[in-house]
Amino acid sequence: MTAEKQVKVGIVGGTGYTGVELLRMLTLHPSAKVTMITSRKDAGTRLDSMFPSLRGRCDLVFSDTATADLTTCDVVFYATPHGVAMSDAPKLTAAGVKIIDLAADFRFKDLAVFEKWYKLPHSCPDLAAKAAYGLVELNRDAIRNASIVGNPGCYPTTMQLGYYPLLKAGIIDTAHLIADCASGVSGAGKKADMDLIFSEASDNFKAYNVSGHRHQPETEARLQEMTGDKVRLIFTPHLTPMIRGMHSTLYAPLNGKGLPLSNEALQALFEDAYKGEPFVDVMPFGSTPDTRSTRGSNVLRIALHRPQGGDTVVVLVAQDNLVKGAAGQAVQCMNLMFGLPETAGLQTLPLSP
Repeated sequence: MTAEKQVKVGIVGGTGYTGVELLRMLTLHPSAKVTMITSRKDAGTRLDSMFPSLRGRCDLVFSDTATADLTTCDVVFYATPHGVAMSDAPKLTAAGVKIIDLAADFRFKDLAVFEKWYKLPHSCPDLAAKAAYGLVELNRDAIRNASIVGNPGCYPTTMQLGYYPLLKAGIIDTAHLIADCASGVSGAGKKADMDLIFSEASDNFKAYNVSGHRHQPETEARLQEMTGDKVRLIFTPHLTPMIRGMHSTLYAPLNGKGLPLSNEALQALFEDAYKGEPFVDVMPFGSTPDTRSTRGSNVLRIALHRPQGGDTVVVLVAQDNLVKGAAGQAVQCMNLMFGLPETAGLQTLPLSP
C-alpha cells in the first residue's frame, strides 16, 4: 500500500469519545482517508459542528447508519456498543471489507463466555473463530493477515502487556495475580450517567464492579494462553476524577523458579520482551509512570518495582485509555492489515502539562 493509494475508511458510531479520537488520528494519517462516518441520531450533521476541533480538517457529514453503503470502504471501524459489528460483519466481509471492532464482539474465542458477560447471542460464530485479537505487540502476525480484528479492552491492554514477560519466563505464581487499576471517566463512554457527572465524579475516587467486570474474563483468557499453569486474577477497577488516562498496578508473586531473580534480571526480561516496540516504553527500574506522560499518545509506559527486595514484583502501567487503550491501538491494527508503517498516524507526542 503506497501513500498515493489511500485506505478508504468508514467509521460507525462516530459521535462518541473513541469515534472522535479515530477522526483526530485518521484525518492526519498519510495513507488513510475517512470517506464515511455514520450516526443513528445525527445523520445530516456536519462533523465539525459537533467537534470544533476538526474545523479545517474534516468537512464530512454524518451519514445515516441504516442506509450508508459501507461496502465502498476498505476498512470499517466500529466505535459502537457491543453487538453492532457482528450484525454487519457477514455482509462486509463478503464484500472484501475489513473490520476493526472496538467493542467486544470479536475479542473472545469462547463465545459462551462472551454471551454470559455481554448478555447477547453471537450471530456469526464462524467469523468470530477467524478474527484476530488486536493487541499488536503480542499478536502482530495474526493481525497482519486478518479480515476482522477485535480491538482489546483498555484495562486488558495494560494487564496483558504488564504480565506477559513474567508469564513467558514462568517465574510467577499464576494463581495469585492481583490487578489494581484506575481509569478516567471517559472510559465509561459518552453517556448521561449520574456517577459520571461533574459533581459526582470530581473530587472523588471509588472502586466499581468489584464482584466482576467484563474485562476480567477477557484478560484471564489471554493470560492463560501465555502459560501452562492455571491463571487466577483478582481485578479491581476504580474511577478516578480525570477525563482520560489509565493506571494499573499489577502484583505478581515470584515462584522461585527460572532465571536468577535479581532486579537487573527482571528489568532485562521486560526490556528484551519489548525491544524495538514503538509504543511500549520500559522505564528504568523503580520509575513511576504517570498518566500525564501518555495523554493524547499511543504510548504505554511500564516500570518495575520489588518492594523491600521481597518476593513480589509490582508492575506499574500507564496509558491513555482512549488512544493505546482504544482508538490508537485500532489504527495500529489498521496499519498492519494494509501493509502500512505501523507508526503511521500515531506519532503524536503526549500532551504536557
